[in-house]
Amino acid sequence: MGRRSLKDSFSNALDGIGYAVVSGRNMRIHLLAAVLAILTGVWLGINRHEWVMIFICVFMVLTVETINSALEKTVDLITSKYHPLAKHAKNMAAGAVLFTAVNAVIVGILVFGPYLLKKF
Repeated sequence: MGRRSLKDSFSNALDGIGYAVVSGRNMRIHLLAAVLAILTGVWLGINRHEWVMIFICVFMVLTVETINSALEKTVDLITSKYHPLAKHAKNMAAGAVLFTAVNAVIVGILVFGPYLLKKF
């Protein structure tokens, strides 16, 4: 592989993100949750520091889901046969997504909770 231009690098990255969205049901679910979190933040008028926390969580979940999908595709490329190590690798990557999603929910409760209690 030769040297690629910066434009090619960005193009490849965007292709990868597009593929993750088109091919991954869970990625679409995470994107929907991200949009809902952002809309909720706008509706509630959260402050700058709270936006930072929300965006860190959103991008952490999307990043880990993308890495999980890449790992799954790589394992599937290496072997089509059942192997316990392949199963463990896929399950651990899915566990990493679960960790980040649970973290995002906790942060969402901590950020949005007080605003929602005041509204209702």
